[in-house]
Amino acid sequence: MNWAALTTTAPELAALSEERFGAHRHHVLATLRRDGSPRTSGLEVRFLGGELWLGMMPNSLKALDLLRDPRFALQANPGADMGSGDVRISGRAFEVEDGAARAAYVEEVEPPQPFHLFRTELTEVVRTYVEDETYLVAQVWKPGEPVRTLRRR
Repeated sequence: MNWAALTTTAPELAALSEERFGAHRHHVLATLRRDGSPRTSGLEVRFLGGELWLGMMPNSLKALDLLRDPRFALQANPGADMGSGDVRISGRAFEVEDGAARAAYVEEVEPPQPFHLFRTELTEVVRTYVEDETYLVAQVWKPGEPVRTLRRR
């Protein structure tokens, strides 16, 4: 499932997620090192053409991690204002080396060359926020399931 699938099945959660990621330039990506331990790195993301794209410098450790094991977790930079909550995205990332999608990305973003470009397949999107200063609310989306909303006092 790509980003377009989320925007179709859970448009409100998709819009809020894009808003959170759009509020700041840099976010935190978690990948898996060769030994299975986590690695966190700063990253810029783009939502273009129904996809969530991850662009990286050539042979960066996070890119090498994803080439070896495509699983990732991505957390939006919360900044100083957590009013609209926290967003985390999990999935798998696959390198796009050529073709129309890469050309469209290059035309839109104009990234420094060379670079790695990964398209993502989502496995989970979670938005967490505080409601009425009383409840911790988590909205959870997984492919093929409706958004679940969990509230804790």
